[in-house]
Amino acid sequence: MHMKASDHPKGPMEIPVKIILEDPASLNEDGSDTAEHAVMAAKGEHLLEVAIRNGVNIEHACGGVCACSTCHVYVEQGMDCLSEATEAEDDRVEEAPGIQINSRLSCQCDIERAPEDGEAIVMRVPAWNRNAVKEVPH
Repeated sequence: MHMKASDHPKGPMEIPVKIILEDPASLNEDGSDTAEHAVMAAKGEHLLEVAIRNGVNIEHACGGVCACSTCHVYVEQGMDCLSEATEAEDDRVEEAPGIQINSRLSCQCDIERAPEDGEAIVMRVPAWNRNAVKEVPH
């Protein structure tokens, strides 16, 4: 299934995002063991878009429409820079394994602004999140 891109207007790629992978060999598109990706994102993108665009294969069985919990991640820094969780997202997160206070669905985390301290938004992708079927664009 293809990911649903956010329909918000997007700004320039100027917001730093750090993606930390607990199982890099399974999550990196190229199979490398790179555990951290420092990338740039645009206001209006969601974290799943940022990850996929940068070669990180986060599972997203529903295509990014908040109908499952497969794109569950931990937002370790910059939660206040993201859209607030909706009731629908909270309901789906409760179905995910390993939930924590900072659990979010990456398909629902729209980037609203850059961190004021100049740091990056930091998201950790748990080791159990593996995209078993890698998508090939049509």
